Amino acid sequence: MPELNKNVPSRERKRFPGISSRAYEHPADRSALVSLRKLTGFDKVFKAISGMLPERSLRLLFLSDSVRVSDQQFQHLHDMLRDACYILDLEKVPQMYVKQDPQPNAMCIGMDEPIIVVTTGLVEMLDEEEMRAVVGHEVGHALSGHSVYRTIMLFLTNLALALAWIPLGALAIRAIIAALLEWFRKSELSADRAGLLVGQDLEASMRGLMKLAGGNHLHEMNVDAFLAQAEEYDRGGDVRDSVLKILNVLPRSHPFTTIRAAELKRWSESRDYQRIMDGHYPRRNEDKEASARDSIRESASSYADTVKNSKDPLLRLVNDIAGGTADIGGKLRDRFNSRGSGGSAPSDGGPSDASPN
Repeated sequence: MPELNKNVPSRERKRFPGISSRAYEHPADRSALVSLRKLTGFDKVFKAISGMLPERSLRLLFLSDSVRVSDQQFQHLHDMLRDACYILDLEKVPQMYVKQDPQPNAMCIGMDEPIIVVTTGLVEMLDEEEMRAVVGHEVGHALSGHSVYRTIMLFLTNLALALAWIPLGALAIRAIIAALLEWFRKSELSADRAGLLVGQDLEASMRGLMKLAGGNHLHEMNVDAFLAQAEEYDRGGDVRDSVLKILNVLPRSHPFTTIRAAELKRWSESRDYQRIMDGHYPRRNEDKEASARDSIRESASSYADTVKNSKDPLLRLVNDIAGGTADIGGKLRDRFNSRGSGGSAPSDGGPSDASPN
């Protein structure tokens, strides 16, 4: 029997050679990353901060008090990790550790090199395909550079919190933290998409998210009913409930689980996803030419679409006000033009100027 090639996934899936993380990143996440990468002097700030972070200590902590995934330990996770890196064409496979913790969780951290950590609670709760989506999620974080930027942002956030006692600084610090958490939440949506590209099994991704919400009781849950919760959450209540939704999500680093499931399903049905699966996606060697302005424009367009299509009472009100303002402006413009062309506007004896600008 011939020896298996260890660089090939355990079962055949589509591979994306040279894929750029821009292919799957949420527009708000992508615009923040592109702008950050192009920021003048950021490399100097990066080097300065990296020297202050206790990354060596963190690596030693996981090495000494967790189980490192390898061919000898948690081999099935090691296979999944190699598969995910093969599919997303991540050349260097990150180190992965399993940490004893009943709370289901996973993270990708590190400055020099990303480290993936999964808890025993998560490993014990998910089946193989669900876990594969999670591993792909974390590899997506690594490919996007989230591990680097998130570590920097967390460091700055902790520093800001330590200085929160400075007069008049608390409000500004809270605003910065709120902005960072908003980016964190969008980066999670990006990584969910990466997980789907790796697993290429939407049902498994949905099952994993349901288990994160309701535990290991899959026989008691239903995907359609779970997604209906997201629909009800979006459209339910009145403006007071909309305000409560905002207050509830502000301190969170992750979007609500039903919302993640609905967002991922929506993306899986989009043309963007289909184009990636067909092999049409931005390449990594084109990242330097990526326009920060275009990414910011896409982000703004994404938020505008969210407001336009949302059934949330507050967002509907915002959309109605914006639409009403546009209608009023259009009516005033039409009336002005008709008066100018019809000759009924007041005249100062000079020629009429009814031509468009």
